[in-house]
Amino acid sequence: MPCMLLRKGGVCVPGPDGPVPVRAPGGRPFDPFDVVDRLAETYSIVYLVDLDGIERGDPQLDYLQEIAREVSLWVDGGVRTAEQAIDILITGARRAVLSSAYLRGPRQLKRAWRLSEELVVEMDIDPTGQLMVADPAWGTTDPIEFASAVRSAGPDHIIVSPREADPDWSLVARVATGGPTWVDGSFSIRDAGALPAAHAAGGIFHIDEILRNWDEQPLQGASAPSPSARNDEN
Repeated sequence: MPCMLLRKGGVCVPGPDGPVPVRAPGGRPFDPFDVVDRLAETYSIVYLVDLDGIERGDPQLDYLQEIAREVSLWVDGGVRTAEQAIDILITGARRAVLSSAYLRGPRQLKRAWRLSEELVVEMDIDPTGQLMVADPAWGTTDPIEFASAVRSAGPDHIIVSPREADPDWSLVARVATGGPTWVDGSFSIRDAGALPAAHAAGGIFHIDEILRNWDEQPLQGASAPSPSARNDEN
């Protein structure tokens, strides 16, 4: 699943000190709608990271609404509360992403689940393998315990998102025994071959390579989604 970063309506890519704006080979800024249209030729779902929502608590709802008309979206907008998750879903997004690093505890997760089941929970994992949590009310920083608590509350889709470390495929496999599990964070499209052995539903990868090869036909850096990725909504 390709991941597009969006800040103030502009497409960004990961940089050494955080996301940075990216320009097309001719020097012009990328139009996010052009990027989504191009991605939709190969992928049925786009993972959109709303940096305004994450960094400033001000999600780009107008952009989300327009983009959701073009392709099915999973949106990570730095959701802190159940109401913010619903705001994202109202734009037409297929799923709202609730990250352990931002969500204000299990109470907000349960409230969000009562309002909508179109949720996916992201486990942000630090380089030591511990979970990054915004609220100590979770009572654990162990990823397996957290995944179990999340699925007991209702959501079954979980994203394992390692930061500044390679994916721990044994951890992914353990989480995947409980339900659909995706890999984000340091995951690269070159890691796709490791997904089946870990029983992962799919991987979420940044599109910087795709953007670098924007003028290529067919688009380089893209590959067809796996059957499990195509069928994730079943």
